[in-house]
Amino acid sequence: MRRLILLRHAKTERDAPSGEDHDRRLDQRGETDSRDMAVWLTANGYPPDLALVSTAVRARQTWDLLAPHMPDTRVDYRNALYNADALDIQHLIRDLETDPAVLMVVAHNPGLHELAWRLIGHGDQRERDELAHNLPTAGTVIIDFSGPWRKIGPHSGTLKVFASPKRLRLLSDARG
Repeated sequence: MRRLILLRHAKTERDAPSGEDHDRRLDQRGETDSRDMAVWLTANGYPPDLALVSTAVRARQTWDLLAPHMPDTRVDYRNALYNADALDIQHLIRDLETDPAVLMVVAHNPGLHELAWRLIGHGDQRERDELAHNLPTAGTVIIDFSGPWRKIGPHSGTLKVFASPKRLRLLSDARG
């Protein structure tokens, strides 16, 4: 079994001081949301073996806040993830030189959201309906596959869970 964790970078400032989109940084909520998702991922047994991370500042900062919770995870920064579409990301995954059991991709929409929709063929319908609307900042999609990375393709995965900071807060509030 292979497990793919797609994590959209956390909430950012509107404009970078440089004026370049690549340089946009996390805002305070983004920092908090990144830490919350890191705690949730590790508490639920989802630390990755390898993380592919976009070189955009906001994606790197998101990873930097996750990393202390996942000390055994190898990281590979990939410029190709910045502005990548779903097929670009899928090709990066299929062409991995290593074979991690659990792979995380920290990148951007619309590519991540479109990739999730492309890959998911099975899973809880309610979770799938929620994901249909949006993959919000710091949103995380966990998809399981039965075969090797080179064989992932349309509708070949099973949605294990869709989580976001907002969904985690609602769950926490419902518990008391």
